[in-house]
Amino acid sequence: MDAVSIITTKRDGGELSDAQIDWVVDGFTRGEVADEQMSALAMAVLLRGMSRRETARWTQAMIDSGTRLDFTDLPRPTVDKHSTGGVGDKITLPLAPLVAACGAAVPQLSGRGLGHTGGTLDKLESIPGWRADLDRTRIREILSDPAAGAVVCAAGADLAPADKRLYALRDVTGTVESIPLIASSIMSKKIAEGTAALVLDVKVGVGAFLKSRAQAHELATTMVELGADEGVRTVALLTAMDTPLGRTAGNALEVAESVEVLAGGGPADVVELTVALAQEMVALAGLDADPAAALADGRAMDHWRAMVRAQGGNPGAPLPRARHTETIRADRDGVLTRLDALSVGVAAWRLGAGRAKQGDPVQAAAGVEMHAKPGDTIVAGQPLLTLHTDTPAAIPGGLTALADACTVEPSSGELCPQPLILERIEP
Repeated sequence: MDAVSIITTKRDGGELSDAQIDWVVDGFTRGEVADEQMSALAMAVLLRGMSRRETARWTQAMIDSGTRLDFTDLPRPTVDKHSTGGVGDKITLPLAPLVAACGAAVPQLSGRGLGHTGGTLDKLESIPGWRADLDRTRIREILSDPAAGAVVCAAGADLAPADKRLYALRDVTGTVESIPLIASSIMSKKIAEGTAALVLDVKVGVGAFLKSRAQAHELATTMVELGADEGVRTVALLTAMDTPLGRTAGNALEVAESVEVLAGGGPADVVELTVALAQEMVALAGLDADPAAALADGRAMDHWRAMVRAQGGNPGAPLPRARHTETIRADRDGVLTRLDALSVGVAAWRLGAGRAKQGDPVQAAAGVEMHAKPGDTIVAGQPLLTLHTDTPAAIPGGLTALADACTVEPSSGELCPQPLILERIEP
């Protein structure tokens, strides 16, 4: 077998055999298949696609390139959640301790932000002392602890290492958008982490990676099927990402908002999606519990504090505050009819909350605070957006990104909001 014949088979629209997929992924992991050859194959997959069988085998080969965690001996059922990424998407922060408060163990292996979408680990690292890198023994200890029951940490280097290498190539070769490769990338890591059940939050809209609902539906369906293939109970929700979630986009700003939700407050959309995903996770875990009640009575907050302390953080410490702020005010009366998620995400990134390439540092305090959401009545002069940064030279770039982010129109009847949850997909 050789890489060139595998590339040309897919280039010409053929199906790769199981043996070809196993060989090329293993060879790439060991360095025998060159980066440029795997890049060419990724482009061929982007253009020609993969069959259901090919995608399943590719995912399995990614899993087999490393180790697979096993939490079957834990005293609690395991369930995890994955989001495809959006703006202001801080849902993991209140969700993990909420589901733990309902009786599940939540092994949440998360990532860092890239571009306009934020990363869960970047957000949590704004908490003084909190650390993302944990060994397997410590992960198991935290999941077994009835006071915590949830862990949010970085995936180890031995978890689907072929995918980590391939993702880096796709990011610089224009091949990120392939549905089979996105699905196998996400699911290989989630299956390898050893969870028994998984809920997927697939974002769709201007602030999401996938703008088209048809594409989002295809991705969600593919991932749900891949989970079922591996015996992982999997459900997906398609959720709207035209407007940012909540009223903050950044790192420490989103942590503060998440704590508000755990304290029984917070923006209605963040609460709605947190509870909806928690209900799906609790059901998949086979638990008879009410997430809304666990949020209201303070149990979720207790688990949050225990989870943060277990990873070295101080849940009571003040969060970083930006040294410089700039406020954008409304220039007319009316109703806010649009708040563009992509514009807000790009502004937060330019202010220092995100990174242009893997490894870049981020600012804990940078981001955008939103004082109004679509449907709100606006008065000329009132604050619409506040930019936060430690770098004053970044403010002009943030202002440019937000120049057309808001649309204020004369009041003409009641605005009909788009539903947050668009569709539910199960096997």
